[in-house]
Amino acid sequence: MGNPHGSFIWYELMSPDPEGAKTFYDAVVGWDIEPKPAGELDYRMIRRGDGGNAGGILKLDQAMQDQGAKPTWLGYVGVDDVDKFVEAATARGAHTIMPPWSVEGIGRMALIADPQGAVLYVMKPTPPGGDPDATSDVFSVDAKGRVNWNELSTSDPQAALDFYGPLLGWVNHDTMPMGELGGYHFLDHHDLRFGATCGTMGGQPPAWRYYIGVDSIERAKAAVEAQGGTPTMGPHEVPGGSWILLGRDPQGAEFALVGGK
Repeated sequence: MGNPHGSFIWYELMSPDPEGAKTFYDAVVGWDIEPKPAGELDYRMIRRGDGGNAGGILKLDQAMQDQGAKPTWLGYVGVDDVDKFVEAATARGAHTIMPPWSVEGIGRMALIADPQGAVLYVMKPTPPGGDPDATSDVFSVDAKGRVNWNELSTSDPQAALDFYGPLLGWVNHDTMPMGELGGYHFLDHHDLRFGATCGTMGGQPPAWRYYIGVDSIERAKAAVEAQGGTPTMGPHEVPGGSWILLGRDPQGAEFALVGGK
């Protein structure tokens, strides 16, 4: 793939009710999530208004839930070699949740938890059509209907920087003070500011949070409430003039939105 090692290349919602998730996110974000595909695996592409994909939805079946899987959004980071990455991450204190495996035509991937417990997929995708220069465009700093920001809330931000930096090439050039919460440490990669890491709030466990771009936070909040979701924080204005909203969808997955007021 043409995306540099260490780039976010996919986002995935794990949900026990993909039909309910479609109704909710189509209304809130403006997506058109595809119907259930043929076959046993219920994995649906999240279609954007411009014809591209924003990610996918995997149905959480009962067996997955019995093993502890819960509704959640997960991110995939592209790496040059999944096996070598997992070995290096484990040596730095990560825990392997799902060891490397391959899916024909899709790629090789693994699921890890960083030393503080935040969960993340790593993947070396099979280039679509065999084109080695093919790139993923699911992340954009400003395009609506795509993830615009990747935020890691963790019990030890400095340890997180020390972990991810050498493995993925992420660097922290700037930090914004947040009072009692400490610093908001911005993350840069190949001259792209793609996210940040900060301390956890309210005793929440370490986790990644992915902010989806919407046209209007006020409109999106009304849609969230109308579709049975629950706002949990915001809307709040953030530096730069954007507004954010956190909440839980009707199936229980936390989501985050960013956009104009």
